[in-house]
Amino acid sequence: MPTFASRDPSAPEFWSERFEQEFTPWDRGDVPAAFRQFVAQSPRPYATLIPGCGTGYEVACLSEAGWDVTAIDFSAAAVEAARKMLGRWADRVVQADFFAFAPCHPVELIYERAFFCALPHRMRQAVVNRWAELLPPGGLLAGFFFFDDTPKGPPFGIAPAELDSLLAPFFERIADEAVADSLPVFAGKERWQVWRRRER
Repeated sequence: MPTFASRDPSAPEFWSERFEQEFTPWDRGDVPAAFRQFVAQSPRPYATLIPGCGTGYEVACLSEAGWDVTAIDFSAAAVEAARKMLGRWADRVVQADFFAFAPCHPVELIYERAFFCALPHRMRQAVVNRWAELLPPGGLLAGFFFFDDTPKGPPFGIAPAELDSLLAPFFERIADEAVADSLPVFAGKERWQVWRRRER
């Protein structure tokens, strides 16, 4: 196990240290099956935002399918790793703070992959509020949610009832499925869900 100086996952230095030391147990090295299926079955491409993109494999998946995608991460090391991996799609990754980032055009889909569970419990409401601000009525929040009751993290798990309580004022859930290809750190504790933004 590497030694890290930063212990605050709400700070970019925490994640940069881990990328720099190549300690990324949340990085599966490819795109999850549920997301590939979602993209393949979507009626049209969506203007997509990926917060906390890490290495950004989904950026290539969406770009090659003709989708307009912007991925952001506040860790300089994560952005560097993503741009190196993505090659011709590297310019779709931007170093930015999710809570301050202003998209150049309206967002229709936010993809959630180990971003919500990467941040401390105290930030959950702020993340949900920002999702709701960025998405118009009918916009989609789709991705993987980590359900666990262990207080330590990251990843920080959440109870299903708490997630429902946070999201229900802004979103309605339209899909909820088990995940068969989870990484060990998430195995048996994550679900693929799609939520649709309610009318304001």
